[in-house]
Amino acid sequence: MSTDTSDADNDLRERITNFLRRNFPQIQMHGGSAAINHLDRENGEVTVQLGGACSGCGISPMTIQAIKSRMVKEIPEIETVHADTGMGAGADGDLGGTSSDGMSPSFPGETSEDDGDEGPQAPF
Repeated sequence: MSTDTSDADNDLRERITNFLRRNFPQIQMHGGSAAINHLDRENGEVTVQLGGACSGCGISPMTIQAIKSRMVKEIPEIETVHADTGMGAGADGDLGGTSSDGMSPSFPGETSEDDGDEGPQAPF
């Protein structure tokens, strides 16, 4: 990889990171995070991983759809955006059932047979 290619990749990576911070401040404000997992400048593809409070958040599929539709409009080099919350969502952010570990999302007020650790509670 040449220095020019590396500089172009770093520039694109920085513009994507700034796009996420500028357009989706709620990710960090609500305890979540967004990271670039993979960037293929040649094919115009980026994979974004949402983590922290985004994992298991009921609004994260909408956030993913907004990222996907707006990023391709604002960053001309990007043609395809893959995003995932790490909670069994597919590359397109569709939760579509249970995660790979057999767990399904839970919602406030729901009870289940397993009354074990329910995880952290929302700060509101």
